[in-house]
Amino acid sequence: MSHFLTILCLFSMVIPASIANIFAYPVSKKLSVRISDYIVKVLAPRLFAILYTYRHFHFWGYEDKKDSLPENFILISNHQSLLDIPVFMKFFEGQEVRFIAKDTLGRHIPLVSEMLRAQEHCLIPRKAKPMEAMRYISDFGKRVVARKQIPILYPEGSRTRDGNVGKFFSAGFRQLSESTGLPVVVCALDGGWQLRDLRKLVTNLKNGCYRVKILRIYDSPTTKEECNQILEESRMLMQQQLEYWRQLPSDKK
Repeated sequence: MSHFLTILCLFSMVIPASIANIFAYPVSKKLSVRISDYIVKVLAPRLFAILYTYRHFHFWGYEDKKDSLPENFILISNHQSLLDIPVFMKFFEGQEVRFIAKDTLGRHIPLVSEMLRAQEHCLIPRKAKPMEAMRYISDFGKRVVARKQIPILYPEGSRTRDGNVGKFFSAGFRQLSESTGLPVVVCALDGGWQLRDLRKLVTNLKNGCYRVKILRIYDSPTTKEECNQILEESRMLMQQQLEYWRQLPSDKK
């Protein structure tokens, strides 16, 4: 029964806003932005409230280091599932976050696609040449600085399949650092890799959890070597954090 109620609540939450934004986006960018802001500020937190109520699925957002965050910064994190998007929206509730992602997320994904396009997240064409991709990131970096938004980059480039931290790619991070000049905040998250597809969603959602935590804050890197060092250290810190979390029961913060 709780499984049915979860699906019913999620569909009743997702469908109206999705349909409204699908029709609004081609007609009125302003209206689409308003709907998208509602998705971020209201529906993203509500998602986890529903999951906790009906499936005892916990969201653990650790507050450590939040008081030490600079006013503006780049955030880098490991990447596990599409749910990473609402996770960071909830974790940084009250602030504007913007993601760097492949443009395939900007099409045919309920609740997500029109929101990403209307809010001008950085959607890089999958077939873009390296120089073209760097121009997208550079323009995006200048835009988020001007608007005081938080740019979020996944250095792995794609979602992990086994939950471990994959190989990091440095070019996008260096370009974002160069175009923004911002300090770097490193986060780890865990839980999404167990919810990658419908089968795993059905079997792993009950009594599961999603965790997110700030691990370290770096000054703005000024050289290629500093960028590479941040990525190398960050990958190690993320993997260590995941290994620690996986020793904990899902209902323990």
